[in-house]
Amino acid sequence: MARKIIREPYGVVFKDKSSFKDTYGGEAGFVFVECMRIRPETETASKTALVFSHPIGGLSFLPAMGALAEAGHHVICVNTRFRGNDTALTMEKCIVDLGAAIKDLKTRFGYERVVLGGWSGGGSLSLFYQEQAENPSVKYTPAGEPPDLTQEELQPAEGIMLMAAHVSRALTLTEWIDPSIEDESRPFKRNPELDLYNPENPNQPPYSEDFLSAYREAQIARNRRITNWAKDQLEDLKKLNWPKEQCFTVHGTMADPRWLDPAVDPNDREPGTCYLGDPKVVNESPVGLARFTTVRSWLSQWSFDETNANGIKNGGNISIPAIVIGNTADNACTPSHTHRLYESIPHEDKELHEIKGATHYYMGQADKLAEAVELCTAWLTKHGFWEPAPEV
Repeated sequence: MARKIIREPYGVVFKDKSSFKDTYGGEAGFVFVECMRIRPETETASKTALVFSHPIGGLSFLPAMGALAEAGHHVICVNTRFRGNDTALTMEKCIVDLGAAIKDLKTRFGYERVVLGGWSGGGSLSLFYQEQAENPSVKYTPAGEPPDLTQEELQPAEGIMLMAAHVSRALTLTEWIDPSIEDESRPFKRNPELDLYNPENPNQPPYSEDFLSAYREAQIARNRRITNWAKDQLEDLKKLNWPKEQCFTVHGTMADPRWLDPAVDPNDREPGTCYLGDPKVVNESPVGLARFTTVRSWLSQWSFDETNANGIKNGGNISIPAIVIGNTADNACTPSHTHRLYESIPHEDKELHEIKGATHYYMGQADKLAEAVELCTAWLTKHGFWEPAPEV
């Protein structure tokens, strides 16, 4: 039976070492991390906190968070300083924010164990965090600047739960970016043979293996062109002793053949859709991934080659128990992402589950959501992370 839950918002404030402010509002030199604890209303304190974070998203009111609390778990949702605006987001600073929140919750609430929850883009974030907590190695961002994660004293988690997760923001963007744009200064002049949404494109679904291979290569090539340009711009700024940022726009970032051809990375998703709606519309809309960004943020967050936040690489360096849950009707994080993350984890104390017919958000799918929560609860119980408190 679902328990009544309460939501307790709170904040974590700490000093920031950045040379300039990269988020709007608040006093310079400080970071405010907004958190929410979601827990059963009438039960005793738990020794384990399930900690979810996401580079940009607010997770507190997602169906999965409330459902986990209703099942008896204590959930902590951590919003990074970049909540709602990833324009200048730096993945390394997201790790600093998550680390500060984890230290705080142990003293504020007395939790003894932390299990990282990685939903959607929080999956690769949690893997990056755990890698750096176990084996700190990142001393600066891809721009060559602080923070130094080896000095942050990140506290490792005891377990990790990946739910509807993708492999990383940089790799996902590269799989979605529109390679028909070959000149960033002329974004609406496009190569018709690479333009998925051009009815005159001779390559139409179902796509040939040769086309898909050439398309994927062109996507990586476009990402690398932007990366090289961003590195050049950053070098020019540094020569001018100019510490501030340079902003730019990236057009065409929702052009994955998956959305039009259900045979590509097949699952139960509805063809012709993505998680934001019609992919042809999203490809040009202001809400697309990386639409507005900066040279530093691009290198940290979106660069195929430069990012430190690569879930596949990071996952290969963690030692804690893991559960990976994929949703078979997910039109954002498709099966190859689920399986690549699972396979990246090098040890045997891991589980892989796929929920038939579940979508990315579980919206309107109470039975699928319950199945996901049951899998998490069974795994948490198996590893001694949770014991149900007596009903009051």
